[in-house]
Amino acid sequence: MSASDGVSTLTGVGVGPGDPELLTVKAVRVLREADVVFVPVLDRLAAERDAPPGRAETTVLAHVAAARLRRLPFALDDRGGVTARRERAWNQAARTVVAAMDGGARAVAFATIGDPNVYSTFGYLAQGVRALRPTVEVRTVPGVTAMQDLAARSGVPLCEGREPLTLLPATAGLALFEDALAGPGTVVAYKGWRRHPELVAALRRRDRLDDAVLGRGLGLPGERIGPATEPDDDLPYLSTLLVPARRDRRGGKL
Repeated sequence: MSASDGVSTLTGVGVGPGDPELLTVKAVRVLREADVVFVPVLDRLAAERDAPPGRAETTVLAHVAAARLRRLPFALDDRGGVTARRERAWNQAARTVVAAMDGGARAVAFATIGDPNVYSTFGYLAQGVRALRPTVEVRTVPGVTAMQDLAARSGVPLCEGREPLTLLPATAGLALFEDALAGPGTVVAYKGWRRHPELVAALRRRDRLDDAVLGRGLGLPGERIGPATEPDDDLPYLSTLLVPARRDRRGGKL
């Protein structure tokens, strides 16, 4: 089935970590062909007329006219699991998307930073829309992730040969990060933010600090890529820490 058959589609479109040039050709096409393009915004800023655009919106504006975008409020800064504020935002966002479909939008896109299947708000939105409209067809368009961008920009391969690759959010706790560091592969931590000093201390304990790379604001004005020990007083929530596997010679992990 397709939108032309009268069935509405909701497509989560990955727009990468921030650089508009990292959108795929398919992502740009889907965004331009959509009847409505929703972009996430912090709920407490949604009512402010002069609120700055979020990262996904800024990226999409390089490819889609502003008049075709609609902001969708989420409790993006809530921490600590499923809060009442988060639930309300998810439910209202789903109702807003369904209202757009009821108003005639057959192809609806939601722009999400990174990839829609990697730590994305899109999954929660899709669940809510499906609960209200079970016939909606949900699709995703993959996007470049922050760890891929940081690996490319820093010249550090993510994984080679038999090396495992572990991706985890720092919000999951220090124990998971420590366990991953004890293994043989590359470790990537997202959302370091206030926990960054703890991550650095763990790297020191495991003798993995010297090779670690920290990326903040990737693809945005003022981005910084450098050692994990750089000052972290301005570290954003969406930061990326890349800890490469230990490699003693070329092809050593084959």
